[in-house]
This record gives sequence, C-alpha cells and structure tokens, in this order.
Amino acid sequence: MLPLIVRRLAATVPVMLVVALVVFGLLRLTPGDPAAVIAGDYASPGDVAKIRARLGLDQPLHVQLALWLGNLLRGDLGTSIFSGLPVTTLIQQRIGPTVALATLTMTVALTIAVPLGVLAAWKQGTWIDRTVMVFAVSGFSMPVFWLGFVLVWVFAVQLGWLPVQGYVPLARGVWPFLRQLVLPALTLGFVYVALITRMTRASMLSVLREDYIRTAHAKGLPPPAVLLRHALKNAGLPVVTIIGVGVALLIGGVVVTESVFALPGIGRLTVDAILRRDYPVIQAVILLVSGVYVLINLTIDLLYLVLDPRIRY
Repeated sequence: MLPLIVRRLAATVPVMLVVALVVFGLLRLTPGDPAAVIAGDYASPGDVAKIRARLGLDQPLHVQLALWLGNLLRGDLGTSIFSGLPVTTLIQQRIGPTVALATLTMTVALTIAVPLGVLAAWKQGTWIDRTVMVFAVSGFSMPVFWLGFVLVWVFAVQLGWLPVQGYVPLARGVWPFLRQLVLPALTLGFVYVALITRMTRASMLSVLREDYIRTAHAKGLPPPAVLLRHALKNAGLPVVTIIGVGVALLIGGVVVTESVFALPGIGRLTVDAILRRDYPVIQAVILLVSGVYVLINLTIDLLYLVLDPRIRY
C-alpha cells in the first residue's frame, strides 16, 4: 500500500509541472494587458510602459517563467496585481465558502443519488425507474445558472424562505450557515445527483444479473440485505470512479454558482482575476484546483483497494 501511495504521489509532480507551464503560456498568449487595465483608458503609452516595467511584464517570457517557478518552489504564489495582497492571503480569505459549498453539495448529492440509483435498478422497468431516469436526464439538460435563477425566484423571491445571496460562517451558527448555502448546494448538486444516479443504476443492473445475487435470493435473504451487502458493494467501483470524475463538474460549477449567489469564494475570485488579467491570482487558483483534482483521483485509486482487495495483486 505504502509503495503505491509513494509512486502515485511522485507521478503528480510532472503532472503539476505540465499544468504550470500550460497555464503560464496560455495566460501570456491571451489578449489583454493588465498594465493597460490598471493605467485606465486615458493613460499614455509611457504610463503603460512604466506599469509593465514595475510588474515585470516587460521581461522575456522565459525570465518571467523562471522567476515564477522559483518563487513557486519557495511557496510564494506571488502578489495580486490589483489588490497588492499576497495571493496566499486572498486564497485563505476566499477558500472557506468554496470548501463549505463543495462539501455540502457532495454530501447532498451522495445522500440522494446513491439511494435513487439503487431503487431504480431494483425497480427496473416500473414507473419508479422511469421517474428516476426522467429526473436524471433533466439534471443534464438544465444549465446551472438557469436552475439557480429559478430556485432564487421560487424560494427567495416568491416564498421568501431562503436568502438570495451572501455567506455566513459556521461560527455564527449552524442554521444561518446552512440557510445561506441550501440554494447554492441544490443548484450545484442537481447535475451531480443526475450523474451519480445514472451510473449507480447502470452498475447495479449489471451486478444484479450475476449468479451470486440469484444465489443470495435463493437462500432467502431479504432484498435490502442483497442490495446493500452484496450488490451495492460490488457495484461500488464504477460509482466511485464517476464520483472522482464528477469533481471536475463540481469545480467548474462552483464558479458559476458563486457568481449567481454572490458567494465570496474561490469561484468569484477567479472570475474577477480573469476579467482584470490578474496573472498571479489566476495561476495560483488553477494550480490549487489542479492539485486538489489530482489528490482526489489518488484517493479514488486507493479506495479501489478497499472495495476490491483483488486489485492489490
């Protein structure tokens, strides 16, 4: 187990290096000059040139890359061009709402999706199965921003049950914390629920046709025991895989959801940085997201060993 973890962790180093190079290159090739944005519309070319020199943007690309990688190895993510604050400080200020939203979304999605997928597979061909599949297909058909506006209009504007926007830390109380995140979590989790439900149903249908499932029924085991103890455990590998893949959807959806509900998280920080061409912030956020995604996939691979010990051999 330990050698496998060490090898996988070592394999993440070249992956992150490639991500860093690609991000650095793409940001420098995209149109837009942060110096011109800072200087304003009425600035002279000389003013823009002075700002570029102060920011180090007038140096050759390979020099900028070497300086950035050197600072990165020392744990320095740079300084925001616009706010003047260290990027690490900005991320620390914004990461709380994003982690809270992602955790609540995954919890809600898994709590709803796995039982729905198991139920649909157990009741294959019935109205229950068809209803669940209509729900799953609808989840892929609805854009996240559109669903967010609909939920806001219904539960915040018309009924007045939930707030429209904002964030309350957990330290101020559990209910105020959850009350602010219910609508964003439901909006972001709808696609996630649809994805996991469909995969759980398909995996369960494949397992329920196996001989050992028929043997368990023949021995008189109750259906819940057959579904949970025998079928669901063996159908877990594809479900765990799709959960890891769905993290990419979750990361992308956070940007849109935080913009719709005005949550002060990493997504809003990314959008603001892109609009302002704040290179240090964009690079740091993308590297952070990439690192989280790589670590989650590593965790999924290790879960394979727990769900199916045969993989160790």
